[in-house]
Amino acid sequence: MILLELTIVQMSINDCAKNNRYIMTEISKQKTLKSLAHSIGVSATTVSRVLSGQARKYRISKQTEEVVLAEAARVDYAPNQVAKSLRLQKTNTLGLIVPDIANPFFGTLARHIESEAKKTDYSIILCDSNSSTIEEIEALRLLESRNVDGIIVSPVGQVGSHFEELYNKRKPIVVVDRYFEGMKLPYVTSDNYKASYEAVEYLIDNGHTNIACIQGLSDCLLNSDRANGYRDALKDHGLSINEVVVGNSFTHRNGYIETKLLLKSLNRPTAIYALGSSISFGAYSAIDEEGLSIPNDISLISFDEQPYFPFLATPLTAVAQQNEAMGELAVKMIMNQIESKNDYESQGVKLATRLNIRKSVRKI
Repeated sequence: MILLELTIVQMSINDCAKNNRYIMTEISKQKTLKSLAHSIGVSATTVSRVLSGQARKYRISKQTEEVVLAEAARVDYAPNQVAKSLRLQKTNTLGLIVPDIANPFFGTLARHIESEAKKTDYSIILCDSNSSTIEEIEALRLLESRNVDGIIVSPVGQVGSHFEELYNKRKPIVVVDRYFEGMKLPYVTSDNYKASYEAVEYLIDNGHTNIACIQGLSDCLLNSDRANGYRDALKDHGLSINEVVVGNSFTHRNGYIETKLLLKSLNRPTAIYALGSSISFGAYSAIDEEGLSIPNDISLISFDEQPYFPFLATPLTAVAQQNEAMGELAVKMIMNQIESKNDYESQGVKLATRLNIRKSVRKI
Protein backbone atom coordinates (compact mmCIF):
# COMPACT_ATOMS: atom_id res chain seq x y z
CA MET A 1 0.00 0.00 0.00
CA ILE A 2 2.77 2.47 0.90
CA LEU A 3 4.74 1.65 -2.23
CA LEU A 4 1.68 2.21 -4.37
CA GLU A 5 1.02 5.60 -2.81
CA LEU A 6 4.64 6.68 -3.36
CA THR A 7 4.43 5.68 -7.01
CA ILE A 8 1.30 7.76 -7.46
CA VAL A 9 2.87 10.80 -5.81
CA GLN A 10 5.90 10.57 -8.10
CA MET A 11 3.82 10.61 -11.29
CA SER A 12 4.44 13.74 -13.35
CA ILE A 13 1.75 16.24 -14.17
CA ASN A 14 2.03 15.25 -17.85
CA ASP A 15 1.49 11.60 -16.96
CA CYS A 16 -1.60 12.52 -14.96
CA ALA A 17 -2.96 14.56 -17.85
CA LYS A 18 -2.41 11.67 -20.27
CA ASN A 19 -4.15 9.27 -17.91
CA ASN A 20 -7.07 11.64 -17.44
CA ARG A 21 -7.52 11.98 -21.22
CA TYR A 22 -7.44 8.19 -21.53
CA ILE A 23 -10.01 7.74 -18.76
CA MET A 24 -12.34 10.34 -20.27
CA THR A 25 -12.02 8.68 -23.67
CA GLU A 26 -12.97 5.32 -22.21
CA ILE A 27 -15.93 6.82 -20.33
CA SER A 28 -17.17 8.46 -23.51
CA LYS A 29 -17.28 5.06 -25.19
CA GLN A 30 -19.58 3.61 -22.54
CA LYS A 31 -23.22 3.22 -23.42
CA THR A 32 -25.54 5.25 -21.18
CA LEU A 33 -29.08 4.34 -20.25
CA LYS A 34 -30.47 7.21 -22.31
CA SER A 35 -28.44 6.40 -25.42
CA LEU A 36 -29.45 2.75 -25.12
CA ALA A 37 -33.11 3.76 -24.90
CA HIS A 38 -32.73 6.14 -27.88
CA SER A 39 -31.17 3.46 -30.09
CA ILE A 40 -34.10 1.13 -29.39
CA GLY A 41 -36.79 3.79 -29.61
CA VAL A 42 -38.24 3.41 -26.10
CA SER A 43 -38.07 5.50 -22.93
CA ALA A 44 -35.17 5.30 -20.49
CA THR A 45 -37.70 4.32 -17.82
CA THR A 46 -38.74 1.29 -19.87
CA VAL A 47 -35.11 0.22 -20.31
CA SER A 48 -34.46 0.66 -16.58
CA ARG A 49 -37.48 -1.44 -15.64
CA VAL A 50 -36.57 -4.23 -18.02
CA LEU A 51 -32.94 -4.39 -16.86
CA SER A 52 -34.01 -4.41 -13.21
CA GLY A 53 -36.31 -7.38 -13.83
CA GLN A 54 -39.56 -5.44 -13.47
CA ALA A 55 -40.95 -5.86 -17.00
CA ARG A 56 -43.84 -8.05 -15.87
CA LYS A 57 -44.67 -5.74 -12.94
CA TYR A 58 -45.08 -2.77 -15.28
CA ARG A 59 -46.76 -4.81 -18.04
CA ILE A 60 -44.00 -4.27 -20.58
CA SER A 61 -44.54 -6.51 -23.59
CA LYS A 62 -42.44 -9.61 -24.05
CA GLN A 63 -41.28 -8.33 -27.43
CA THR A 64 -40.04 -5.02 -25.99
CA GLU A 65 -38.33 -6.84 -23.12
CA GLU A 66 -36.47 -9.11 -25.56
CA VAL A 67 -35.38 -6.16 -27.74
CA VAL A 68 -34.04 -4.25 -24.72
CA LEU A 69 -32.16 -7.26 -23.38
CA ALA A 70 -30.71 -8.10 -26.77
CA GLU A 71 -29.47 -4.55 -27.37
CA ALA A 72 -28.03 -4.31 -23.86
CA ALA A 73 -26.12 -7.54 -24.45
CA ARG A 74 -24.93 -6.39 -27.89
CA VAL A 75 -23.38 -3.16 -26.58
CA ASP A 76 -22.21 -4.80 -23.33
CA TYR A 77 -24.21 -2.30 -21.29
CA ALA A 78 -23.50 -2.17 -17.55
CA PRO A 79 -25.34 0.29 -15.28
CA ASN A 80 -23.29 2.72 -13.23
CA GLN A 81 -23.84 1.32 -9.75
CA VAL A 82 -22.15 4.26 -8.03
CA ALA A 83 -24.42 6.76 -9.73
CA LYS A 84 -27.42 4.58 -8.98
CA SER A 85 -26.47 4.40 -5.31
CA LEU A 86 -26.11 8.19 -5.08
CA ARG A 87 -29.44 8.72 -6.80
CA LEU A 88 -31.38 6.23 -4.67
CA GLN A 89 -29.28 6.82 -1.52
CA LYS A 90 -28.90 3.03 -1.28
CA THR A 91 -25.92 0.77 -1.88
CA ASN A 92 -27.77 -2.55 -1.71
CA THR A 93 -25.10 -3.82 0.66
CA LEU A 94 -25.33 -5.11 4.22
CA GLY A 95 -22.48 -5.25 6.69
CA LEU A 96 -21.98 -8.46 8.66
CA ILE A 97 -19.67 -8.60 11.68
CA VAL A 98 -18.90 -11.93 13.37
CA PRO A 99 -16.47 -12.64 16.23
CA ASP A 100 -14.73 -15.63 14.61
CA ILE A 101 -15.36 -16.74 11.04
CA ALA A 102 -13.21 -19.84 11.67
CA ASN A 103 -15.81 -21.02 14.18
CA PRO A 104 -18.11 -23.40 12.24
CA PHE A 105 -21.21 -21.85 13.81
CA PHE A 106 -20.45 -18.38 12.46
CA GLY A 107 -19.34 -19.72 9.08
CA THR A 108 -22.68 -21.48 8.71
CA LEU A 109 -24.62 -18.48 10.00
CA ALA A 110 -22.83 -16.15 7.55
CA ARG A 111 -23.68 -18.49 4.67
CA HIS A 112 -27.40 -18.44 5.58
CA ILE A 113 -27.41 -14.65 5.93
CA GLU A 114 -25.67 -14.21 2.57
CA SER A 115 -28.10 -16.60 0.90
CA GLU A 116 -31.14 -14.80 2.30
CA ALA A 117 -29.74 -11.36 1.44
CA LYS A 118 -29.17 -12.45 -2.15
CA LYS A 119 -32.93 -13.06 -2.49
CA THR A 120 -33.47 -9.32 -2.05
CA ASP A 121 -30.59 -8.36 -4.38
CA TYR A 122 -28.34 -7.39 -1.49
CA SER A 123 -24.64 -8.17 -1.15
CA ILE A 124 -22.74 -8.79 2.09
CA ILE A 125 -19.53 -7.15 3.31
CA LEU A 126 -18.13 -9.55 5.91
CA CYS A 127 -15.91 -8.44 8.81
CA ASP A 128 -14.26 -10.68 11.43
CA SER A 129 -13.75 -8.94 14.79
CA ASN A 130 -11.48 -11.73 16.13
CA SER A 131 -13.48 -11.61 19.40
CA SER A 132 -12.02 -8.15 20.07
CA THR A 133 -14.22 -5.18 20.97
CA ILE A 134 -11.56 -2.83 19.56
CA GLU A 135 -11.58 -4.62 16.18
CA GLU A 136 -15.37 -4.76 16.33
CA ILE A 137 -15.53 -0.95 16.60
CA GLU A 138 -13.03 -0.63 13.73
CA ALA A 139 -15.19 -2.93 11.59
CA LEU A 140 -18.23 -0.82 12.40
CA ARG A 141 -16.44 2.33 11.26
CA LEU A 142 -15.33 0.60 8.07
CA LEU A 143 -18.91 -0.40 7.26
CA GLU A 144 -20.14 3.12 7.99
CA SER A 145 -17.53 4.49 5.56
CA ARG A 146 -18.83 2.06 2.91
CA ASN A 147 -22.31 3.48 3.50
CA VAL A 148 -23.92 0.06 3.89
CA ASP A 149 -27.71 0.15 4.14
CA GLY A 150 -27.75 -1.88 7.34
CA ILE A 151 -25.57 -3.89 9.71
CA ILE A 152 -26.07 -7.40 11.07
CA VAL A 153 -23.71 -8.18 13.92
CA SER A 154 -22.90 -11.10 16.14
CA PRO A 155 -21.07 -9.06 18.76
CA VAL A 156 -18.20 -9.99 21.00
CA GLY A 157 -20.84 -9.44 23.64
CA GLN A 158 -19.05 -7.41 26.27
CA VAL A 159 -19.90 -3.83 25.24
CA GLY A 160 -22.75 -2.72 23.00
CA SER A 161 -22.88 1.07 23.40
CA HIS A 162 -21.24 1.65 19.99
CA PHE A 163 -24.05 -0.27 18.30
CA GLU A 164 -26.79 1.39 20.35
CA GLU A 165 -25.41 4.83 19.52
CA LEU A 166 -25.60 4.08 15.81
CA TYR A 167 -29.07 2.54 16.13
CA ASN A 168 -30.33 5.63 17.94
CA LYS A 169 -29.24 7.62 14.87
CA ARG A 170 -31.68 5.43 12.89
CA LYS A 171 -29.05 3.24 11.27
CA PRO A 172 -30.65 -0.19 10.66
CA ILE A 173 -28.96 -2.75 12.94
CA VAL A 174 -29.84 -6.29 13.97
CA VAL A 175 -27.92 -8.29 16.56
CA VAL A 176 -27.77 -12.01 15.84
CA ASP A 177 -26.95 -14.97 18.13
CA ARG A 178 -25.79 -12.74 20.99
CA TYR A 179 -27.59 -9.73 22.45
CA PHE A 180 -27.38 -6.99 25.08
CA GLU A 181 -29.61 -6.81 28.12
CA GLY A 182 -31.36 -3.49 28.68
CA MET A 183 -30.62 -2.15 25.19
CA LYS A 184 -33.23 -1.48 22.50
CA LEU A 185 -31.23 -3.16 19.76
CA PRO A 186 -33.32 -5.64 17.70
CA TYR A 187 -31.97 -9.18 18.02
CA VAL A 188 -32.55 -12.80 17.10
CA THR A 189 -31.00 -15.54 19.20
CA SER A 190 -31.69 -18.97 20.67
CA ASP A 191 -33.39 -19.62 24.00
CA ASN A 192 -29.98 -20.37 25.51
CA TYR A 193 -31.13 -20.63 29.12
CA LYS A 194 -33.86 -23.19 28.44
CA ALA A 195 -31.62 -25.19 26.11
CA SER A 196 -28.89 -25.42 28.75
CA TYR A 197 -31.31 -26.34 31.49
CA GLU A 198 -32.72 -29.20 29.41
CA ALA A 199 -29.26 -30.47 28.39
CA VAL A 200 -28.03 -30.62 32.01
CA GLU A 201 -31.31 -32.13 33.17
CA TYR A 202 -30.80 -34.89 30.59
CA LEU A 203 -27.42 -35.67 32.19
CA ILE A 204 -29.01 -35.69 35.66
CA ASP A 205 -31.80 -37.99 34.45
CA ASN A 206 -29.06 -40.38 33.33
CA GLY A 207 -27.62 -40.50 36.84
CA HIS A 208 -24.88 -37.86 36.61
CA THR A 209 -24.39 -35.66 39.66
CA ASN A 210 -20.79 -34.52 39.11
CA ILE A 211 -21.14 -32.40 35.96
CA ALA A 212 -18.52 -29.84 34.94
CA CYS A 213 -19.30 -26.90 32.66
CA ILE A 214 -16.72 -25.39 30.27
CA GLN A 215 -17.90 -21.91 29.34
CA GLY A 216 -17.00 -19.30 26.72
CA LEU A 217 -16.62 -15.56 27.40
CA SER A 218 -17.80 -15.14 30.97
CA ASP A 219 -19.00 -11.55 30.51
CA CYS A 220 -21.01 -12.32 27.36
CA LEU A 221 -24.78 -12.40 28.00
CA LEU A 222 -25.27 -15.44 25.78
CA ASN A 223 -22.70 -17.35 27.84
CA SER A 224 -24.35 -16.19 31.07
CA ASP A 225 -27.73 -17.53 29.90
CA ARG A 226 -26.18 -20.92 29.15
CA ALA A 227 -24.21 -21.03 32.41
CA ASN A 228 -27.26 -20.00 34.42
CA GLY A 229 -29.28 -22.78 32.81
CA TYR A 230 -26.58 -25.19 33.96
CA ARG A 231 -26.54 -23.77 37.50
CA ASP A 232 -30.33 -23.72 37.90
CA ALA A 233 -30.69 -27.30 36.67
CA LEU A 234 -28.21 -28.40 39.35
CA LYS A 235 -29.93 -26.24 41.97
CA ASP A 236 -33.43 -27.53 41.19
CA HIS A 237 -32.15 -31.10 41.62
CA GLY A 238 -30.30 -30.39 44.85
CA LEU A 239 -26.83 -30.55 43.27
CA SER A 240 -25.61 -26.94 43.66
CA ILE A 241 -22.70 -28.10 45.82
CA ASN A 242 -21.27 -29.90 42.77
CA GLU A 243 -21.21 -26.81 40.51
CA VAL A 244 -17.97 -26.48 38.49
CA VAL A 245 -17.69 -23.74 35.84
CA VAL A 246 -14.31 -23.23 34.14
CA GLY A 247 -12.90 -21.57 31.00
CA ASN A 248 -13.27 -18.17 29.35
CA SER A 249 -13.23 -18.57 25.55
CA PHE A 250 -15.38 -20.08 22.80
CA THR A 251 -12.35 -21.85 21.33
CA HIS A 252 -11.04 -25.36 20.72
CA ARG A 253 -7.98 -24.57 22.84
CA ASN A 254 -10.11 -23.54 25.81
CA GLY A 255 -12.04 -26.82 25.66
CA TYR A 256 -8.82 -28.81 25.30
CA ILE A 257 -6.91 -27.14 28.18
CA GLU A 258 -9.82 -27.09 30.64
CA THR A 259 -10.68 -30.73 29.93
CA LYS A 260 -7.06 -31.73 30.52
CA LEU A 261 -7.24 -30.07 33.95
CA LEU A 262 -10.64 -31.57 34.78
CA LEU A 263 -9.45 -35.07 33.93
CA LYS A 264 -6.50 -34.68 36.32
CA SER A 265 -8.57 -33.24 39.19
CA LEU A 266 -9.10 -35.25 42.37
CA ASN A 267 -12.86 -35.16 41.93
CA ARG A 268 -13.00 -35.96 38.23
CA PRO A 269 -16.45 -35.25 36.75
CA THR A 270 -18.51 -38.02 35.20
CA ALA A 271 -19.79 -35.62 32.54
CA ILE A 272 -18.73 -32.41 30.81
CA TYR A 273 -21.14 -29.87 29.38
CA ALA A 274 -19.40 -27.60 26.80
CA LEU A 275 -21.04 -24.26 26.02
CA GLY A 276 -19.93 -24.15 22.36
CA SER A 277 -19.14 -26.56 19.54
CA SER A 278 -15.47 -25.56 19.32
CA ILE A 279 -15.14 -26.00 23.08
CA SER A 280 -16.75 -29.42 22.88
CA PHE A 281 -14.43 -30.60 20.11
CA GLY A 282 -11.45 -29.43 22.17
CA ALA A 283 -12.81 -31.46 25.07
CA TYR A 284 -13.35 -34.44 22.78
CA SER A 285 -9.72 -34.24 21.61
CA ALA A 286 -8.37 -34.03 25.16
CA ILE A 287 -10.40 -37.03 26.31
CA ASP A 288 -9.19 -39.10 23.37
CA GLU A 289 -5.59 -38.03 23.96
CA GLU A 290 -5.81 -39.20 27.58
CA GLY A 291 -6.82 -42.64 26.35
CA LEU A 292 -10.29 -42.37 27.86
CA SER A 293 -13.53 -43.48 26.29
CA ILE A 294 -16.67 -41.46 25.62
CA PRO A 295 -19.10 -42.24 27.22
CA ASN A 296 -17.72 -45.17 29.26
CA ASP A 297 -15.17 -43.08 31.16
CA ILE A 298 -16.76 -39.66 30.81
CA SER A 299 -19.89 -38.27 29.12
CA LEU A 300 -19.95 -35.17 26.94
CA ILE A 301 -22.66 -32.81 25.64
CA SER A 302 -22.12 -29.86 23.32
CA PHE A 303 -24.14 -26.69 23.10
CA ASP A 304 -24.44 -26.19 19.34
CA GLU A 305 -24.61 -28.85 16.68
CA GLN A 306 -22.15 -29.46 13.86
CA PRO A 307 -22.64 -31.61 10.72
CA TYR A 308 -19.73 -33.91 11.62
CA PHE A 309 -20.93 -34.71 15.17
CA PRO A 310 -22.98 -37.77 14.10
CA PHE A 311 -19.92 -39.21 12.34
CA LEU A 312 -17.38 -39.03 15.17
CA ALA A 313 -16.08 -42.30 16.66
CA THR A 314 -18.60 -41.63 19.41
CA PRO A 315 -21.47 -39.57 17.93
CA LEU A 316 -21.86 -36.47 20.07
CA THR A 317 -25.07 -35.43 21.82
CA ALA A 318 -25.64 -31.74 21.10
CA VAL A 319 -28.02 -28.80 21.43
CA ALA A 320 -29.06 -27.90 17.87
CA GLN A 321 -29.81 -24.28 17.09
CA GLN A 322 -31.94 -23.08 14.18
CA ASN A 323 -29.06 -21.51 12.25
CA GLU A 324 -30.95 -21.14 8.99
CA ALA A 325 -34.00 -19.56 10.64
CA MET A 326 -31.70 -17.27 12.63
CA GLY A 327 -30.02 -16.01 9.46
CA GLU A 328 -33.32 -15.64 7.61
CA LEU A 329 -34.94 -13.70 10.45
CA ALA A 330 -31.93 -11.41 10.82
CA VAL A 331 -32.12 -10.41 7.14
CA LYS A 332 -35.90 -9.95 7.22
CA MET A 333 -35.61 -7.78 10.33
CA ILE A 334 -32.88 -5.59 8.82
CA MET A 335 -34.83 -5.24 5.55
CA ASN A 336 -37.90 -4.19 7.53
CA GLN A 337 -35.85 -1.41 9.10
CA ILE A 338 -34.40 -0.32 5.75
CA GLU A 339 -37.80 -0.22 4.05
CA SER A 340 -39.62 1.36 6.99
CA LYS A 341 -37.11 4.23 7.24
CA ASN A 342 -37.99 6.08 10.46
CA ASP A 343 -41.02 3.96 11.30
CA TYR A 344 -39.67 0.84 12.98
CA GLU A 345 -39.44 -0.48 16.50
CA SER A 346 -36.86 -2.65 18.20
CA GLN A 347 -37.81 -6.26 18.76
CA GLY A 348 -36.24 -9.42 20.09
CA VAL A 349 -36.79 -13.00 18.95
CA LYS A 350 -35.68 -16.14 20.79
CA LEU A 351 -35.74 -19.40 18.84
CA ALA A 352 -36.40 -22.84 20.28
CA THR A 353 -33.62 -25.45 20.23
CA ARG A 354 -33.54 -29.24 20.04
CA LEU A 355 -31.38 -31.72 21.96
CA ASN A 356 -30.03 -34.29 19.50
CA ILE A 357 -29.41 -37.37 21.62
CA ARG A 358 -26.65 -39.69 20.41
CA LYS A 359 -24.14 -41.97 22.13
CA SER A 360 -21.92 -39.62 24.14
CA VAL A 361 -23.88 -39.88 27.42
CA ARG A 362 -23.69 -42.98 29.62
CA LYS A 363 -26.53 -43.93 31.93
CA ILE A 364 -25.14 -44.46 35.44
